[in-house]
Amino acid sequence: MAKAKATVFECEACGNQQSKWMGRCPQCGAWESFVELSNEQIKVIKEISKATTSPSAAKPITDIQIEEISKRTTGDSELDLVLGGGLVDGSLVLIGGSPGIGKSTLLLKIGSNLAKNGENVLYVSGEESNSQIKMRADRLNANHKNLYLLTEINLDAILTEVNKNNYKTLIIDSIQTLYSSNITSAPGSISQVREITFELMRLAKSKDISIFIIGHITKEGSIAGPRILEHMVDVVLYFEGDSSRELRILRGFKNRFGSTSEVGIFEMNATGLVSTKDATSKFFTRGNAVSGSAITVTMEGSRALIVEIQALVCESSYPKRSSTGFDKNRLDMILALLERKLEIPLGHYDVFINVTGGVKIAETACDLAVVAAIISSFRNRPISKESVFVGELSLNGEIRDVFNLDARLKEASMQKFKNAIAPSKPVEKSSLKLFVAKEITQILEWM
Repeated sequence: MAKAKATVFECEACGNQQSKWMGRCPQCGAWESFVELSNEQIKVIKEISKATTSPSAAKPITDIQIEEISKRTTGDSELDLVLGGGLVDGSLVLIGGSPGIGKSTLLLKIGSNLAKNGENVLYVSGEESNSQIKMRADRLNANHKNLYLLTEINLDAILTEVNKNNYKTLIIDSIQTLYSSNITSAPGSISQVREITFELMRLAKSKDISIFIIGHITKEGSIAGPRILEHMVDVVLYFEGDSSRELRILRGFKNRFGSTSEVGIFEMNATGLVSTKDATSKFFTRGNAVSGSAITVTMEGSRALIVEIQALVCESSYPKRSSTGFDKNRLDMILALLERKLEIPLGHYDVFINVTGGVKIAETACDLAVVAAIISSFRNRPISKESVFVGELSLNGEIRDVFNLDARLKEASMQKFKNAIAPSKPVEKSSLKLFVAKEITQILEWM
């Protein structure tokens, strides 16, 4: 008897593969998302797997020569910072973000900047017409003869155009709109995205073309498509923030040529998405002292940002805890610590925390500011807008040192703050009047 061919089913939501159809994906939890792959699709998967896992001979590490990586500026200081100093030849950069946040606007402006440096840049759009892109380019002042537009969704036609002209940079808007004739499925499917990304990767490495790819995101905020999409590219960047606000944050989640701790801060204005001139002053407001507000300094890579922590504490029969921009689990720990160490009865109060400006705080150095804002709101006692709070809380009520304290206090001093509450004195001399607090009970003494 003839041997039955192996059947492969793939989840359209995350790319998980199974040997049989399943009603619910065990990896992402999507319902009725598995589809059977054709022979052509299975063949493409095997080719990509062979290409990405090709065997190579082992060498002693002492015999390895470090290759020089040349980087060129994109004309945007914030994007250069996130990329690790500039754009690398032959790199594949994936940019994701919610609709309307400014992905196409930023890359059209970057394409114009590169074209002004004498490079041939090809902007490929599968979502807009040439007229629509031209209207945006007029608004952004992004017109240059070296910037070429192509409205096409067929990958073969795009590759033909790239081979005809000596392009240095290629911009794809977006990866989900393209399709390859080698795959029979519809554009945006898992198989199409995988095949197209693989072909673009080969193009970038073989011709030293820098390629930007715009990717749609899911409701959870991740790039739509298989995880192999993020594994194959060199750089993965995500836009954060609300499209209705002026400030947008571009954060790196993967970078083979630099650090992923850096963030770029952009501002949407009449001329498009531009780098902020004074990013630090965008996340807090000066004014009279108000209750429930405390200022802190958080580190985003090598940059110190001064942000405002707002708290609202009000009596309630059914207490709720909510936080925006701050980890809710850490908020619950801080509230339990306040009840235990300071005997503040928060069990019958609603507690709401908000970090202004759309910043998401991931470090623990802002714990002290959260405590100060909660106590200020609970007692209705205003805190001076001339003071900053920096410190990490432990479970026993101690206030611990934080890294880069000198850089944080230096930034606060440059922004004309007068007082600082911190767990230790900085190494460098500061113009701030410092109040050293080692335990959480000392915060009550200061307030």
